[in-house]
Amino acid sequence: MRIEGVAQDFGAFPALRDVSLHIQPGELVALLGPSGSGKTTLLRVIAGLNSPDRGRVLFDGENATNLPVQDRHVGMVFQNYALFKHMTVADNIGYGLSVRPRRTRPSRAAIKARVTELLQFVQLDGLGGRYPAQLSGGQRQRVALARALAIEPRVLLLDEPFGALDARVRKDLRRWLRDIHKQTGLTTVFVTHDQDEAMELADRVVVLNEGRIEQIGAPEELYDRPASPFVISFVGEAVALPVIISDGHVTFGGRELHIDTHGLRSGPARVFFRPADIAVAAAGNGDLKGRVESLRRTPAGVRATIAIDGYDQTLEIDSPLERSASLGGRVPLSLVNARIFAADENGDYVNAGDGI
Repeated sequence: MRIEGVAQDFGAFPALRDVSLHIQPGELVALLGPSGSGKTTLLRVIAGLNSPDRGRVLFDGENATNLPVQDRHVGMVFQNYALFKHMTVADNIGYGLSVRPRRTRPSRAAIKARVTELLQFVQLDGLGGRYPAQLSGGQRQRVALARALAIEPRVLLLDEPFGALDARVRKDLRRWLRDIHKQTGLTTVFVTHDQDEAMELADRVVVLNEGRIEQIGAPEELYDRPASPFVISFVGEAVALPVIISDGHVTFGGRELHIDTHGLRSGPARVFFRPADIAVAAAGNGDLKGRVESLRRTPAGVRATIAIDGYDQTLEIDSPLERSASLGGRVPLSLVNARIFAADENGDYVNAGDGI
């Protein structure tokens, strides 16, 4: 599937800005971003529910931009299940087959066999006679997925599929969906604002922000090699320090930080690092100094909240229990890893260095 230069405006609001994306057969891709980033709009363009103002959507090289929904052969699963309340589970699953034109409609026996097969596949065998109101949220979402699979789609689309479920059920269904994907091999695209969900499930993650793609990559690539300040801030925890680059040296609050600038231009910049990227240093050897404001036990040891000298926000670090300072104590800190972005002529922070 290819998305080529797709743009869509809602009045004066640009929901998508020249988005291009190539999805391989059998790939599981997450569209990740905050509310208003364009991820659901992009999914609806792929499904045919929205017509783009510009650009093309291609399936297997065929231009599907103007194809109606029913001719795209896509299965869709929504956050709110969108099940027919007056129909049984079995009738909901078989609905897409039963409303096909007569020449392509399977026989009643074939539809019944397909529904029985799918009920077993989604682990709901024996529940075909129930109504949606008699099921739990997780079971309803399984019915919605079975209904999408019934039509044997070439692409499966899921819009925040677990958003209406509690945390425990979401976690169970994530693993189940990954198993379903392995068994079916279906090209699958799902929308989420939950970074843990995207990182756990997807082969590749597409990070969107304000209608643009910020970065496309495998989960570990987004975490280890973020391409923009937005990505490093949105994917995982990160702290940003305002710094100055001058002739290859990086300073913060008058102190030099031991960071390679990788040839970035002199001027304002931002240094980003994660809680695991900073450690308590030997006395007098730290890049930064701060005061311990709180300590809390974690499975890894201690998470310390520290107020950095010359910085109006606190930061958190992961520190082994035996090395943690006392509450209110002062500590020197060293950056173990960091990523630096310099300001361009427009004041945007770009051109990431590769870390310390």
